[in-house]
Amino acid sequence: MRIAIAADHNGYALKVRLTAWLTAHGHTVDDRGSNSEETLDYPPLCADVCRQVTEGRAERGIVLGGSGLGETVACNKIRGIRAGLCHDLWSTRISRGNNDSNVLVLAAKILTPEGAEEIVGTWLTTPFKGGVHARRLEQIAALERESART
Repeated sequence: MRIAIAADHNGYALKVRLTAWLTAHGHTVDDRGSNSEETLDYPPLCADVCRQVTEGRAERGIVLGGSGLGETVACNKIRGIRAGLCHDLWSTRISRGNNDSNVLVLAAKILTPEGAEEIVGTWLTTPFKGGVHARRLEQIAALERESART
């Protein structure tokens, strides 16, 4: 799977580790930045990863920040993105199975590197359930369309 990944200064070290983990597990990783632990703003990184996904250059995206909260808000401003902030395997399975998330947001200040790898592995292998959840996703898409008109 082709995955776009980015992190702010808080998530940089974990991004380096996850990039190696993803590559070792056969994925193609497109590292969109940052490339250091120097402080920087995360919204442009989020927008870049999300556009890689919505424009088809990546199948999924991963964004890392300190808490992941601001990154989740920023990612979900991009039409067609369903970003889920996951701290554990339960929320990860819901994010994919029920919400068909196409961007995973991780909180580097909360997760251990091993926990983050487990979450990423679960997120990449959990299928979307469809059914009632597909109907709800269509309702969310309708909200996006409505918002774009106003």
